[in-house]
Amino acid sequence: MNRPANHIVLIGMMGSGKSTVGRILASRLGVDLKDSDAMIEATTGRTVREIFAADGEPAFRAFETQALQQALATNERCVIAGAGGIVLAAENRLLLKSTSPVIWLRCDPVELARRVMDGSTHRPLLAEDPVGVLKKMHLDRATLYGEVATNIIDVDGRAPSEIADEIQELLK
Repeated sequence: MNRPANHIVLIGMMGSGKSTVGRILASRLGVDLKDSDAMIEATTGRTVREIFAADGEPAFRAFETQALQQALATNERCVIAGAGGIVLAAENRLLLKSTSPVIWLRCDPVELARRVMDGSTHRPLLAEDPVGVLKKMHLDRATLYGEVATNIIDVDGRAPSEIADEIQELLK
């Protein structure tokens, strides 16, 4: 795939702030935000929850890969907010490793549960035990995030604008 190497990719668990920080960062840099969940919903005309319910997780993961490929193929520099599970597919990890920078917004699972349960209704992977599910997901994915991340930013208790500040410093 022929693409510029100047996209900024944000990865991390659901609730880590990828979309929020991505919006702030994209605005400051004067570039577009490519949010993979929003891209999937725009392409399919369905919410993430509807895709999971009707087609299952494998179908959603395929849409996730398509969204990543589409975002990375953009000729203009952009900020990409990857879906939480973007690192699960080996194909996606290869794409991410060929892109720089890839910034992992790392967050404690208990903090993630607090964040995603605040009025959220589109988190189909969370069962009746959000903290337990998020702890397991974090355990399962941490190595994968670390494999592709060029930088790690711990986001617990931090304001999105402060995180965007740190990313801008990294980009200098």
